[in-house]
Amino acid sequence: MIHADLLFLMTDVDCLYDKNPRSNPDAKPIEIVEDISALEADVSSAGSALGTGGMSTKIIAARLGTSAGVTTIITRSSNPGNILSIVRYLHQPSKSASSVSLNLSAASETIEGRPAPPLHTRFLPSNDPIRDRHFWLLHTPNPHGTLYIDEGAHKALLTKAGLLPVGVVEVEGNFAQQEVVRLIVVNRRSTPGPDGKRWDGIGLEVGRALVNYAAPEISRIMGHQSTEIRGILGYADSEYVAHRSHIGIFRGESRSATPTRELR
Repeated sequence: MIHADLLFLMTDVDCLYDKNPRSNPDAKPIEIVEDISALEADVSSAGSALGTGGMSTKIIAARLGTSAGVTTIITRSSNPGNILSIVRYLHQPSKSASSVSLNLSAASETIEGRPAPPLHTRFLPSNDPIRDRHFWLLHTPNPHGTLYIDEGAHKALLTKAGLLPVGVVEVEGNFAQQEVVRLIVVNRRSTPGPDGKRWDGIGLEVGRALVNYAAPEISRIMGHQSTEIRGILGYADSEYVAHRSHIGIFRGESRSATPTRELR
């Protein structure tokens, strides 16, 4: 949200390797990662203590940074001076306009006529970064509740529409107006089952939303048309349960969701 150009993640190794360097002498360092989802580096060699976090944690952080449009760099924390050296290297003009992935080694002295940088791995930013509000919505660690929505509502959200009450199948949690909730897509039943549930199957968490109504209000208006809200509640703050600008949808990584009454 501060629109930083670079994010440095300091850890106990120099960079990512294509193999575990502690058990594979021929392991090669990885300087540039263009597609973090296709990364196949061996990350088992990092994270010497629980407090510092493993390399897998760093990759998760790098995914967050790059999705926000920030170049993210992993390098060794024992030499903070590496940060300045890497920044200088990145801001020096290159003789080649093409993107190059290099095998860096301690023996390297120059690259394309420039001083070789310290070992590091650089994750290139997304070409389609998530906007600030959506980034915050999608990475809120503790949503206050859950809205179960049907497939029709999900398709509408994918076209940048807002969430209408008619698309809500069930409400979980005791959240207030203007709080963040999970959005989980489920198969709507034509009639409630013997257990009273209005849906079946396994839900998929597809995003997050900042809601216009509290949980008790949504429970009353769900399944109804927006024109009925005033008649049901006695007022209508919005025709939407959540406005399109307050909804964030995960990109290609929807997750199976097991319903729970104990929201964390």
